Amino acid sequence: MKRPGWSLQALSAACLGRSHRSAAGKDKLAEVIARSRAVLGMPSDYRLAIVPGSDTGAVEMALWSLLGPRAVDVLVWESFGEGWAADLKQLGGVDFRVLEAPYGHLPDLGAVDFARDVVFVWNGTTSGVRVPNGDWIADDRAGLTICDATSAAFAMELPWDRLDVVTWSWQKALGGEGGHGMLALSPRALERLTAHRPSWPMPKLFRMAEDGRISEGLFRGETINTPSMLCVEDALDGLRWADAVGGLSGLVARCQENARVLGRWVERTPWIEFLAAEPAIRSTTSVCLRFADPALDALTQGKLAAAMARRLEEEGAAFDVGAYRSASPGLRLWAGPTVEAADLGAVLPWLDWAFAEGKRELGLS
Repeated sequence: MKRPGWSLQALSAACLGRSHRSAAGKDKLAEVIARSRAVLGMPSDYRLAIVPGSDTGAVEMALWSLLGPRAVDVLVWESFGEGWAADLKQLGGVDFRVLEAPYGHLPDLGAVDFARDVVFVWNGTTSGVRVPNGDWIADDRAGLTICDATSAAFAMELPWDRLDVVTWSWQKALGGEGGHGMLALSPRALERLTAHRPSWPMPKLFRMAEDGRISEGLFRGETINTPSMLCVEDALDGLRWADAVGGLSGLVARCQENARVLGRWVERTPWIEFLAAEPAIRSTTSVCLRFADPALDALTQGKLAAAMARRLEEEGAAFDVGAYRSASPGLRLWAGPTVEAADLGAVLPWLDWAFAEGKRELGLS
């Protein structure tokens, strides 16, 4: 979702009609990296690159480039974690195990073996469940921690000293246009990158090192593929706005206020409840809700959620509020930092209305 007050005029300074390899194009790309580092408070010895394929491309680059020397633990409690586990299976040559929990819950974090590499999402976009903090991650770990933070970066505090690889996309928290990802590597990850040669062929799109030497230009904004300079300008607009609202602390505060607005509504609304029952692990960005009536079977819940989403869209009150296709039937509301708490408050009576209308349509009332 775009920041408040966004318009196409925000992109008027885009470096259009020029090569991304021109001095002007390079300056824009380097500015995205510098501003991202500054807002997130990234340590100076971490490297940050703009990569193709959104957050998915960034995670794939990390998996293909870094995994192999150690066994791997993959944490799965929603669809994206499931995807990374499936990719490891298809990649082959990697000894891995899956630590799994159903939607609405976390796996046993105490069971993670940090002698292994660990792959996990920080915030489960499709389940509304996040890890509560980084305390469960060993600071004396032998393996690397590879964190998909696409709906957490710019919205939640990330403990950089516990994370060796962090990925995100431009479009999630700051509302940028899609197709571009960010990949941050710690010194430990950089050491692995130069010392390890994967046993599988490395696609050109994923190559970050050659003959044991890091491709330094990648971390200066010299992208592997051709980026959209219009999207680059949009990313810069979002980063400037992030500075204007107080940087990371301001962004986090906006998400927390949005979570409070939704929490108060759920408490007073008998027909809905959080998919994540435990408050400490509830997402403050991708808020997932389920119907509270135990008499409704999954098929009926799915029909009810679809009816509500359709009616809300017809009225122009809310869009795309249905649960993710592989998640439990229910609703999902985006409450990231670009969302105004007042707007969330305004949509809540519409949700009550849509629920009543959906029940009437399905003959449930």
